[in-house]
Amino acid sequence: MPGMLMFARRWAIASDDLVFPGAFELVVRLIWWIGMLVLYSVHKGHFDCVGGAILRSYLIVLIVLLASIICVVSAIVYVSMQGTIANPGPRKCMPKLLYVRLTLYVPEFVWAVLGAIWLSDNRMQCDRVVVHVILFAVIASWAIILLTTIAILLVFDPLGRKKTLYRASDLQNLESSQSEQLLYNVRTASTRVWENRIRLLCCCIGKDNENRVAFSSIAKLLSSYFSDTDLVPSDIAAGLTLLHQEQDKVDLSRDPEEVLCHSPTQNPGDSLEMELDKAAHYMQFAAAAYGWPLYVYSNPLTGLCKLCGESCQNRASQNGIVGGDNLNCHFGSILQTTGLQDRDFIYISFHNRIYEIPFFVALDHKTESILVAVRGTLSLEDVLTDLSADCENLHIEGVTGSYAHKGITQAASYIYRRLINDGILNQAFTTAPEYKLVVVGHSLGAGAAAVLAIMLRNSFPTLKCYAFSPPGGLLSKDLADYSKNFIVSVIVGKDLVPRLSLPNMEDLKMKILRMVVNCNRPKYQILLRGCWYEIFGGTPDDFPTELDGRNFASLSQPLLAEQSLMVHRSPSYNTLIEASPPSGSPQYPLLFLPGKIIHIVEERRSGCLCFSNVTHNASWSKETSFGSIYISPRMITDHMPDIVLKALRSLCQDRTSCSSCQAPPGVLATNQI
Repeated sequence: MPGMLMFARRWAIASDDLVFPGAFELVVRLIWWIGMLVLYSVHKGHFDCVGGAILRSYLIVLIVLLASIICVVSAIVYVSMQGTIANPGPRKCMPKLLYVRLTLYVPEFVWAVLGAIWLSDNRMQCDRVVVHVILFAVIASWAIILLTTIAILLVFDPLGRKKTLYRASDLQNLESSQSEQLLYNVRTASTRVWENRIRLLCCCIGKDNENRVAFSSIAKLLSSYFSDTDLVPSDIAAGLTLLHQEQDKVDLSRDPEEVLCHSPTQNPGDSLEMELDKAAHYMQFAAAAYGWPLYVYSNPLTGLCKLCGESCQNRASQNGIVGGDNLNCHFGSILQTTGLQDRDFIYISFHNRIYEIPFFVALDHKTESILVAVRGTLSLEDVLTDLSADCENLHIEGVTGSYAHKGITQAASYIYRRLINDGILNQAFTTAPEYKLVVVGHSLGAGAAAVLAIMLRNSFPTLKCYAFSPPGGLLSKDLADYSKNFIVSVIVGKDLVPRLSLPNMEDLKMKILRMVVNCNRPKYQILLRGCWYEIFGGTPDDFPTELDGRNFASLSQPLLAEQSLMVHRSPSYNTLIEASPPSGSPQYPLLFLPGKIIHIVEERRSGCLCFSNVTHNASWSKETSFGSIYISPRMITDHMPDIVLKALRSLCQDRTSCSSCQAPPGVLATNQI
């Protein structure tokens, strides 16, 4: 449901969000009230000490005040438990209860001040136990007041006042031009708010013109994505947990996904087993590009000691490093991860800004390759590069309709200029003229590596690229098809990033909206069951919904279908998009994953935590298999570079002695780690 309206503004909290915070406060207040009552009863006849009369009055008023607060909080919790997300009618009295509760903070604040004054008066000579209990009461009062203040700041919506002025019901009564102007004002204000948030978050990375343009572009994207719904964060959390369980039920009931039994390009040497061997080898270079943070994360016990020794031995090498590596930790970790020697590196850059990401060029004698390894997301600048998700045209000879993710294309162009204009590749091929060029990367680095490979393809016809966990919204259809001859993408499990594109995010938003609108359970029950399911697993809960036969297609209907799906529509529930014509909804071009796709899926897991055995299956896959975002606890962990590297190594080890040798072509059977 929409945020509550209080003090003539909308807040980023709904009337059914107060069950858990209210229950927590209720437990604290009850314990506190019982303690004060016991203290007063035990010391009822012992207030003849200096200051005892004041203490007696203080306790009586505090007990009455706590009892009043307990009654109001109990009412708030009870009312907040009523109705459903889409049916806030039973909770219509919530704002009045909150006004009463906020009013009670005034005497509580006064009494906390008086208690502090009484404790600081050295003339008071009452029982030490009483003094300690009063001290606890004063501390508890100030703690609750402080937590409440922080909570109010967290749920404050900077656009709250504008959203109460521009309701859809009001806009429909205006002329078309007036309605469009009002909506334009709201969206402009929303863009300014998002831009201010980004500037505040990125206050440490400079404010040059390029950064300001990036901030503005990202703010427009975020404001357009969030402007057409009126959901609070807890609604989104409830929708995600409902969608996760619904997707799990669909997975259990549907047939296995179609997989390709051969390489999509039919080129010689494109067998799945050979590509997995190469991918496992090259993934260590993509992981090495992350430098010491990933190395220490992957080797928590010995990583720091090895890096310290490596740094001392290779102190002189830092003169050839661009961008700064003062302690030589990054370069030391790269040497440890790749097993290369200092002399094998042609160029190393740790320079990092928006649209400018670190990379290195090295000679891999094992595969006779000149390797360009691009680092993935590791800094705030990299995140801003990821979020610059507009499209940018690429001029590739022989390819029409070629465009790609703007931020990643800019990053690839930066690396291209360094490689070509600075003569880095010329130097590399002068050193090893018979070697072939290979470009690798993970995550953001995979996207930049893929676009870079497309840019270099005409100059280096034998070039190959291995993109590990690349971002989904990357290439236009024509570019994606063009790249299948020389790019291989490797994706593990339900990794979020390869499914992350603007159309998929729009699809996810609509599915969440459908789920929360159609579920007829209170939000607190959805969240409780969802937490249990995420932590302990089990059978997906069968929450009653109005989706007939779990027709998943109905979750993808246009956002304007929201009104027909409402059980009981609150007058204040509205979306700004309803006041504008359907053509005004944001439309995003479809972008696809690069190259041929190898999908590695976890088939079975036994044991627990560090002692678990995992079996994997690898197969060629279609880009259409990644057209939806799947909610899963592993959607983030499956993206981690160390997990990708372990999965690849597990599939390649001891293949000649395992049953995978008899697997059908194009499907690699399981191995264990």
